[in-house]
Amino acid sequence: MGNLLYDRLFGIHAGKETPFLHLPNGQVLTHSDFLDMASRLANTLIGFELEPGQRVAVQVEKSPEALALFAACVQTGLVFLPLNTAYTVSELSYFIENSGAALVVCDDVNRAGLAPAAAAQKARLETLNADGSGSLMRRALGMLPAFEPVNRTEDDLAAFLYTSGTTGRSKGAMLSQANLLSNAETLVREWRFTDDDVLLHALPIFHTHGLFVATNVVLASGGSMIFLPKFDLDEVLRHLPDATAMMGVPTFYTRLLDDDRFTGDLACHMRLFISGSAPMLAETHQQFEARTGHRILERYGMTETNMNTSNPYDGERRAGSVGFPLPGVELKVTDSETGETLPQGEIGMIEVRGPNVFQGYWEMPEKTAAELREDGFFITGDLGRVDADGYVHIVGRGKDLIISGGYNIYPKEVELVLDDQLGVLESAVIGVPHPDFGETVLGLLVAEPNKSPDLEAIMASAQTQLARFKHPRKLIVLNELPRNTMGKVQKNALREAYKDLFTED
Repeated sequence: MGNLLYDRLFGIHAGKETPFLHLPNGQVLTHSDFLDMASRLANTLIGFELEPGQRVAVQVEKSPEALALFAACVQTGLVFLPLNTAYTVSELSYFIENSGAALVVCDDVNRAGLAPAAAAQKARLETLNADGSGSLMRRALGMLPAFEPVNRTEDDLAAFLYTSGTTGRSKGAMLSQANLLSNAETLVREWRFTDDDVLLHALPIFHTHGLFVATNVVLASGGSMIFLPKFDLDEVLRHLPDATAMMGVPTFYTRLLDDDRFTGDLACHMRLFISGSAPMLAETHQQFEARTGHRILERYGMTETNMNTSNPYDGERRAGSVGFPLPGVELKVTDSETGETLPQGEIGMIEVRGPNVFQGYWEMPEKTAAELREDGFFITGDLGRVDADGYVHIVGRGKDLIISGGYNIYPKEVELVLDDQLGVLESAVIGVPHPDFGETVLGLLVAEPNKSPDLEAIMASAQTQLARFKHPRKLIVLNELPRNTMGKVQKNALREAYKDLFTED
C-alpha cells in the first residue's frame, strides 16, 4: 500500500546528495542529510509508542529540525499539528486539549508554561529549539538514520491546521495525504517549478503558506530553498541574487519596495514572485512591476483547502484578481441564502470542490455539515465574482475575519479581552486597510457611564493576553456603536468610517 505523501514528497530524494536547504550561516543540507534527520526523528517518535493517527502538537521556531519533524510525522503516520509561535499558553492549552495531542513539542523556554496543559492531556512533552538543541533531537541523535514508512491511504489524515471563524472556538481543519499531495503537484505544474529552482523561503512553517505551499512545492519539484528563519529585509536582499523564486505575503513586497536597495538589477534574474495569504493592493502590483519588470503572481487559498485559484504563469496576471480555478478545482459563486449558483459577474459566496478540500473539522460535525456540503463543495465564507474572462475576484468576506500580514484574527477573541477592561462597556473589533499588513486590527470602545477608559492600560493588558499579531493597532472611544433595527452592530459601517485611518497620505 505504501505511504503516498512520503513517497512522492520525501522518498523520491532518498540517497540524493543534491542541495535542499541553504542556511543563513552558509551550511547546505542535502536531501540525503535531511532524510537521515527525518528518519532519526521517526524512530524517536515510534520509541515514544505513538500510534498512526495520533496528533503531534508543535510550537517551535523555524529550523531544519522542525521541518524534519513534519517529515517524520508523515513517515510514521502521525498527524502533524503546527501552532503559531506567537500563541500564549492559554491559547495553546485549548489546541492541546481539543486535538487530543499525544505529544507536545515546544521550545525549552516554554516547557514549564506548557507542562500543565500537556499533563492534563496526558501528553508527552519534548523540546526543540531554533538551534536544533532540545530533548527531542538529543534522543534522535542516538537513533538509526533509516525508517520504513508506515502504510497510509490517501484518505488518512496527515495534518491539522486550526482556523478561526468570527464566532466560537478555533476549528481543527483535517487535511489528508491526498489533500496535501494533490495541491503540491498541481502547483509545481502551474508555476513551472523544477529541480533547478531555488526558492527564497522567509515564511513561517506553522502556516499553510510556508509549509504546505512553499515547502511541499519545492519537495515535489526537487528544488532547493534558501531557508531563512523569518522575513528580515537585510537577509532577503542579501540572498535574493541566489534565488529563482520567492513566495510571500503582501507585506514582504511593500517592505522591499520601501528600500532603495531593491532594484530592477537585483531582481532581473528571478523567475517568479508569488503573493498570497492576504489581498494585495493594486498599487503594490503596479509599483513592483515598474521597479522590477516582474508582475507578481497572486493566488487564493485557505487553511481548509490549500490553494484554490491562481493567476496564470503564462498570460495576464491581473491586479485585484486571484486568477482562475486550479486544474481539478471547481469554483462557483452562490446566493448565500439559497445556495443557488449565480450568473457570471454577480457577487456571491465562493464555494469550491476538489481533491484539495479538507476532510472536515475535528470533532465538530455540526460545523462541518454547515460549511462542507454533501456534494463536496466547501462554503468558503468569502464573497467574490467571476468576470467575463473567467478571472476570480475576492470582494470581501461574509464573515468578519481579519487577515493581517497573512495571519487570521477573529474579532470576538479580541473583543472579549477589551470588554473585560476597566471602564469599557462594550467593544467592536474590525479590520481596516493597512499599507504594510494588508489589514490591521482596530478596537472601537464604548465607555461605561461617567467613566474614561485608560487606553494605554487597556492596550498593555491586551498585549499580555493575546498573540502579538492580534494586538489592536489603535483604540478609539466612541459614544455608541452603530446598530441595525435588530440591535446587531453594523461592522460594515465601522469599516467604511475608518477605512482610510492608516492609508491616508
